[in-house]
Formats: sequence, structure tokens, C-alpha cells
Amino acid sequence: MKLCEKFLFFFLAALVVTPSAVFAGGGQQKPSDPNAVVEFKYPEWVYYDLIYLADDLGYFDNAKVKPKYVGQIAAGQMIPALTTGDLDVANRHTPLVVAAVASGADIKIFAAGSKSTQANPHMKYFVTANSNIQSIKEFGGKTLGINSFGACSEYVTKKYALDNGVDPSSIKMSTAPDAEQEVPLLRGDTDVAIIHPLSSGRASANTTDFRLLFSDWDIDGGISGMCPYSVSGKFLKDHPEAVTELTEILSRAAQWNNDHREEARALMAKRFGFKLEETEMFEFYPDQIIPDLNVQYWLDRLEAEKKLTPGQVKPNQVFTNQLNPANKV
Repeated sequence: MKLCEKFLFFFLAALVVTPSAVFAGGGQQKPSDPNAVVEFKYPEWVYYDLIYLADDLGYFDNAKVKPKYVGQIAAGQMIPALTTGDLDVANRHTPLVVAAVASGADIKIFAAGSKSTQANPHMKYFVTANSNIQSIKEFGGKTLGINSFGACSEYVTKKYALDNGVDPSSIKMSTAPDAEQEVPLLRGDTDVAIIHPLSSGRASANTTDFRLLFSDWDIDGGISGMCPYSVSGKFLKDHPEAVTELTEILSRAAQWNNDHREEARALMAKRFGFKLEETEMFEFYPDQIIPDLNVQYWLDRLEAEKKLTPGQVKPNQVFTNQLNPANKV
């Protein structure tokens, strides 16, 4: 074969082989399936949660994003699980996210979550019916039951104590899930139990054994009570469209919850086997836009607690509204 014929042979062969090799994965990715459903890893726990409500309402049925429940995870382990990738999305309080971001974690708040109101506060403080404790002024030397350290229960209480002349370091704290706080309180292992919905409804209804002292709304008018949704940086980078759709679904569920309160409570009661009269609810930010002031409250609070140096964490490191369609209206 002459030299020019050999060159022509190999050139034609390349034209035949190369497209086939490229299609099989030789340096180019196949286009992603536009109909693929993206699953996000999410925990299961006894809590009044928009993800569960949206699921019960069928909002994920025809969506391209769905929760993949990965079992029970303790409240205090959810943000660490988000940083390691064991969870993709979590519903935990802002100070926990701020502390994680300060430590270098790649996570971000993307939806506002629950809103503390006078009728439906974020958390309630209970004592036994025969307790001598009447106010925060008697908290010195007492033991409080909380669901985890580093969040609302701890820091809101410490600030309230300090504002009322009580040394926060004199208050002891013991952790247990919200759904189990009544047991150590009745047993005398704790003196005060701080409980969130829906579990707080059981103690509210049982006036024979428990007495309500006050709520977070009574302390600060709800500024500390926003409990938002956060996402891992990797999931956000890999699936921005899924996070946008999830935000839309959360907004729909939030609006439905606020407009259909009895039906919403009934769905959550059924999911967890609670009596309706013992089920308390959250209200939610209807558009799920994250308010700057609520995040700034926690930056200021953690700086006051010496957990952050001034300016160490900026608000835009903690949250974003850019994936929320309501932010673009």
C-alpha cells in the first residue's frame, strides 16, 4: 500500500471509530435525563416539619425532587450529618448552622422554615404542676431539659436569664428528644422542660401534671424562633434546580399549613400517632424568604456568647434567597 493510501485508510478509520468511542464515554458526558428524579437524604424524627407535611399532601408525587428518608437522627447530630454528606437537607436552628459555617462547613440555609408567633410559638417552657418555679428568676441552680446544645433552647434561655439578673452558668442543661422531655421532668431529673411542636402539645394538654411558664414569644417576640432549612454545599452545587423546586414545594406547603391549620395538625397527628388535641403546630413563612434580621440576631448572639469573633461570619455565608422563586417576583 502506497504512503498516501495508508494515510487515507487511517483517516477514514478514525472517522468511523472516534464518534463511537466518544458516545461510549471517551471524554464527553452523556446529557442528563431531564425526567430524572433527584432524591435528597432527610432524617425522620418527631417534629412538626414542612417536608413531612408536603409529603403527606402529595406535593412530591409529580416533582423531580423527593425526600429519601434515612432513619432517625438525634437533633444534635443533624448539622454534623449535613456537613459529612449523610444528610443533604436538614431543618435545624440558625445558630447551629452559623457555628458550622464558622468551622469551615460547606452548608447554607435556603428556606426560612417555621415562624414563631404568639399563637404558635417555637418552643415552650414547662414545669410540673406543683413546682415552685414561677419565672426565669428561679432558674438559678435548676436543671433544664433541652433537645440539643448550641441552639435556641440553650442560647435564648441564657440571654433571658442574664437579662433578669440570673447567672447563666448556674443553670444546668440535660438533653433528650422533644418527645421524651415529659418523663425526666415528672421523675424530677429536670426542673424545667423546653419542648417544641408537635410534642409540646402533649404537655400543654396535660394540665394535671404540667404547667406552662412562658414561650420564646414571651421572651423576644419571636425574633429568635425561625427554624430554617439548610442544604449541603455539594448537593446545592450538583442540584440547584432540585433545591429551587424544593423551595417552591416548601412554600406551597407553608401557605397551605397557615390557611388550613386544623387539617394540617390532623395530618401531623396522624403521621406520629398523636391525639389531635395534644398536637401543637408551627406557622411558617409563606414565601420561605429568609429575613435578614433573624439571621443577624444569631450572629450577634453568638458573638455575645464568645462563640464567634466580631465579623467572623457574614450573613451571606450563612443563607441565600437566590434559589427562591419568590425572591425574583
